[in-house]
Amino acid sequence: MSFSGTAGQRPEPGEDDSGSRVRPRLAPVMREDERVTPLELFFDLVFVLALTQCTTLISAHGGWEGLLQGVLVLGVLWWSWVGYAWLTSVVDPEEGLVRLAMFLAMAAFLVVALSVPGAFGDDALTFALAYAVVRIAHIMLFVLASREDPELRHSVVGLAVSTAIGSGLLIAASFASDGLQLGIWGLALVLDVGGPLVIETSGWRLVPGHFAERHGAVVIIALGESIVSIGVGAHERIDAGIVTAAVLGLVTAACLWWAYFDVTAIVGREVLDGAEPRARQNRLARDSYSYLHFPMVAGIALLAVGVGQTVGDVGAHLVLVTAFCLTGGAALFLLAQFAFRYRMRGTYGYRRLVVAIAVLGLLSLHNALSALAMLGAVTALLVAMISYEALRYAEARERIRRQAPQDA
Repeated sequence: MSFSGTAGQRPEPGEDDSGSRVRPRLAPVMREDERVTPLELFFDLVFVLALTQCTTLISAHGGWEGLLQGVLVLGVLWWSWVGYAWLTSVVDPEEGLVRLAMFLAMAAFLVVALSVPGAFGDDALTFALAYAVVRIAHIMLFVLASREDPELRHSVVGLAVSTAIGSGLLIAASFASDGLQLGIWGLALVLDVGGPLVIETSGWRLVPGHFAERHGAVVIIALGESIVSIGVGAHERIDAGIVTAAVLGLVTAACLWWAYFDVTAIVGREVLDGAEPRARQNRLARDSYSYLHFPMVAGIALLAVGVGQTVGDVGAHLVLVTAFCLTGGAALFLLAQFAFRYRMRGTYGYRRLVVAIAVLGLLSLHNALSALAMLGAVTALLVAMISYEALRYAEARERIRRQAPQDA
């Protein structure tokens, strides 16, 4: 049989049947749609464990030092998660070498999560080394993704520098102790998180809808942790007090869900999608999502600690640190939303600010009110805020939700 002529020719290596060039099987594939993939959701499951470990660390220590340790660990974990949110907004995580590297990162992230309780003790070096693997895998994937994009490669090099400094300091901190160790951790977090502020933003790439949805998913994860804390705090014998505290905890979580997903998440996605691509859009994504979503997630985590302790002993008075977790967590979430709205739209949501101050003011009553009463007061303020907004701005709310994309 003759193979002469175009119709009978075999495709050359690297070409498909039509003669088009195709990428090697393991080459990164650029993201083209806004769909959050199953692998990204699978990756987030490890973050669930890490978040649970952070709240356990705070609860187990029971003091201000434990609170600081938990927040520092959560900040480090958050920043590594954010890095992968940016990465998977550039490349498809389920194609090519990226899929294998994501599994490697998950394994390292799992070791990080398991090491959280001892991150300032016997497991400090294990935590730091596993965390370094998570970050190295992230940088290497970005290097592969940017091989045909000089601007992205330039930004990746800058990120690699801040990542190396942060990871190196955490390794150094594993050999320190007490106040010095906390200080090195704080410096590592500040330098690592501050890196993108001095890196040229126009080099980054993102798919706005996907990026916003990824951060919405992590808010759901954090809220899920607040629900888990109810079950952890409950005793084997369920009485009326525990049932009441559990319901109040659920209502509180529902209020935070409503405050974020009812309108805020929709408007945020629309504003990000409508921003001028490259530099302006990237700065908006960095500030509003990478930075301002951390206090939202941290606030929910602190609230979970307070709710768990309340369910554990509804009639007791919360110690000051736990009372701060309960009230300060809710206030921190609302203050982050206040800042989020201002950064996205340049307007002020004064109701969030006023309610945050009112909730934080309850801290002065922690010796006068039982744990259940404190939780009830926090819940009442949040319910009042949500009810007022739902009634006062019913038409605007309905218009925004009706015009939103179906997958928003």
